[in-house]
Amino acid sequence: MLRYRCPLGALFAAVAMAAPIEVSAQLRASRLIGDGMVMQRSARVPVWGWAKPGARVSVTFDGRRYSGTADTAGAWKVTLPAMKAGGPHAMTIASAGDTLHVGDILVGDVWVASGQSNMEWVVANSNDAAREIAAANEPQIRQFKVPQSWAWSPEADLAGGSWERADPAHVGNFTAVGYFFARDLRRTVKVPIGIINTSWGGSRIEPWMSPRALGTDSAGVAKVIADENALAQKAINELRAKIGDVADHDPGLVNGNAVWADPALDQSAWASIETPKTWELAGYSMDGIAWYRTSFDLTPDEAKSGVTLALGMIDDSDDSWVNGHRIGGMQNVWNVQRRYEVPATALVPGRNVIAVRVEDTGGGGGIYGEPDSLYVQVGGVKRPLAGSWRFKVGTISANVSASMNQVPTVLWNKMVHPLLPYPIKGALWYQGESNAYPGAAFEYRTQFANMITDWRKRWGVGAFPFLWVQLANYMAPDAAPNPNSAWAMLRESQTATLALPHTGQAVIIDLGETNDIHPKNKQDVGKRLALSARKVAYGEAVVYSGPTYRSHTVRGGRVTLLLNNANGLHTRDAGPVRGFAIAGADRSFVWANATIVGNHVSVWSDKVPQPVAVRYAWGDNPLDANLYNAAGLPATPFRTDRW
Repeated sequence: MLRYRCPLGALFAAVAMAAPIEVSAQLRASRLIGDGMVMQRSARVPVWGWAKPGARVSVTFDGRRYSGTADTAGAWKVTLPAMKAGGPHAMTIASAGDTLHVGDILVGDVWVASGQSNMEWVVANSNDAAREIAAANEPQIRQFKVPQSWAWSPEADLAGGSWERADPAHVGNFTAVGYFFARDLRRTVKVPIGIINTSWGGSRIEPWMSPRALGTDSAGVAKVIADENALAQKAINELRAKIGDVADHDPGLVNGNAVWADPALDQSAWASIETPKTWELAGYSMDGIAWYRTSFDLTPDEAKSGVTLALGMIDDSDDSWVNGHRIGGMQNVWNVQRRYEVPATALVPGRNVIAVRVEDTGGGGGIYGEPDSLYVQVGGVKRPLAGSWRFKVGTISANVSASMNQVPTVLWNKMVHPLLPYPIKGALWYQGESNAYPGAAFEYRTQFANMITDWRKRWGVGAFPFLWVQLANYMAPDAAPNPNSAWAMLRESQTATLALPHTGQAVIIDLGETNDIHPKNKQDVGKRLALSARKVAYGEAVVYSGPTYRSHTVRGGRVTLLLNNANGLHTRDAGPVRGFAIAGADRSFVWANATIVGNHVSVWSDKVPQPVAVRYAWGDNPLDANLYNAAGLPATPFRTDRW
């Protein structure tokens, strides 16, 4: 979605705040070095931080002492010898009278979990959340959550973060994919697992890439900064032309009094906005606060009973009133349907006024969702509220950080680069939705491979295992074959990256949701990633992939496909094979018939007597695709053509 860029002055102020942290004389360690940390086994692990320039720093680990000296900038590093899995251990860091104590240290395997919102998605928002949280008793699984942060150049320290145990008090805020991955993995790899969760919802891949990985230099980085400044000024000019100057505070809420919720308020000068629809799509490219107003009518008898008010989903926070009575609100919950009970004491016969104050901190903002998610329920009958509402901007926030997940290199600089000294076992990646559009989806295969190669070089621990989640099925299923699906193309780009060594992919075209880009079933996602890890990272003899395309032949109007990982080919519903499309030389695809013959699949259509190409599960939401192997893993989407 379109994003508001802050005024130039605010942008430069934010850049100044994002400058490298000035080293103080006080002893401190990297934020990764803290209570509950997990160190990588069988690797020499550095302990590093900052102190007075030239100061001697000692690190005592389980009674053994190691020492180093801070350089002229105050940076110091002490390297511990490789250790076996186990713990807990304790460590003391001392310099010039300052002492830091670090306890409950485990040694095991450390995995970096990165990407956009489906990696950031927490256990508390996943399937069976209450049960999963209550049952979490995994003291040897730990998460370090890297705060959303950015910088124009590589920085040495993180913006914050701490290690937390996977217990009922903390696991709800863990990356769900990372937690379920670690939980499944520990059943066979019985060592502590640390997850470094560095993810940002809505991010493209380019912000996670270094300039070298992007093929640019200092001049290219300077151009990015200049382009951001130009976009900021353009956005401000457009907003001023549309709504004029706005206050730096919300005039609709004065000393806690919601003056814009008053049912007697004159709203004739307010703009109109189609609701539900994010305000960006309605022409307001901004972050900040805006108010919505509409009304519904009740008879005298209806006003004597309460009603239910449904307001769809609201990005990010809301406070809602009926006739000036506050009836509910949610804070920083952008993906939950709002349903508020309105008591009879808040209602009147005739016109009843709804007022909703919405605060957005980044990305899309406002009331959004399906039209039928907005209604007032009176006596069991739903009366629709979708349509034209009144709309007025309260204030605009100069929240430059909220849109930085779209800007090349800036997340690499602040959310990845500071992690590089820390040895890891491997990386998990769930991203691609923000690059799944025409052109970018094909380019992704080059970007993704370059990013993985660059991360491996920068970390300096070899070609560590890199595992990712292929995009889930999403949006409406295609009534006819869709040869131009950007989501299918991006999936192909992800599969193409398996050409790199020590890589694995979890295919989840059967776990998505038609109306939600965030599938709630993260348990099976984690399980399939863990299968890949057991093979790629730990060398177990497990089937970790569903059937994949190997080769094909054309004979007698039929295309015979030879597949890898094809032991026990079957359909998940025991019905006919579905999900295949076929085309002749005219490149016009139609749905195809298919049948399983051993580890082959035969595909044909009477409409295509001379077939040339076959595609499987090629679409945004290949809901009907039903080909699996004996391990219960879905076939990977593919095409035989290169059109």
